[in-house]
Amino acid sequence: MFKQENSDQKQTFKKKPFKKKRREREKKEYEQKVIDIARVTRVVKGGKRFSFRTVVVIGNKRGKVGVGVSKGKDMKISTEKSYADAKKNMIELSFTGNTIPYEVHGKLGSAKILLKPARKGNGIVAGGAVRTVVSLAGISDISGKMLGSKSKLNNARATIKLLEQFEIKKLKEGVKKDEVKKDVKKDVKEEVKKEK
Repeated sequence: MFKQENSDQKQTFKKKPFKKKRREREKKEYEQKVIDIARVTRVVKGGKRFSFRTVVVIGNKRGKVGVGVSKGKDMKISTEKSYADAKKNMIELSFTGNTIPYEVHGKLGSAKILLKPARKGNGIVAGGAVRTVVSLAGISDISGKMLGSKSKLNNARATIKLLEQFEIKKLKEGVKKDEVKKDVKKDVKEEVKKEK
């Protein structure tokens, strides 16, 4: 009944490859943080329909950050849709370093935000949505204050708007410097022609 094995012929058993039933989840390139979840209702003919509204902040901690908001029938769907929305509305910071270049304050709707630069090692001295946006943007030393609305969505969007201002101002300064350089070059060329 049983086969006798010769010493020179040994049976080897091949292991079957393990079948993965679960799909491998994709590693997301940006870190995400849910800052607000609200259950919202819509009144229809048959009664009320409930859904969830999620506000998500995403960032890579190296200068890219975005805020997204979306609704869905359950929290998982609304979070995924918010992530996609935040990815569409991302900004890239133009400045480098651990803090912002100068103090800035601004308003979006009823949300008023104040951001100040801080010394190295001071940390993030801000609360709520401002803290989340700033940390996911990769700024490690900053002082912030929310002066107006308590809405997390409005505060997050106002912070994004303020961080975007640095980029705009830097571009304007760069254009001015280029124009100055062109004017200097023209003056030098004219002086050389006059000397000849």
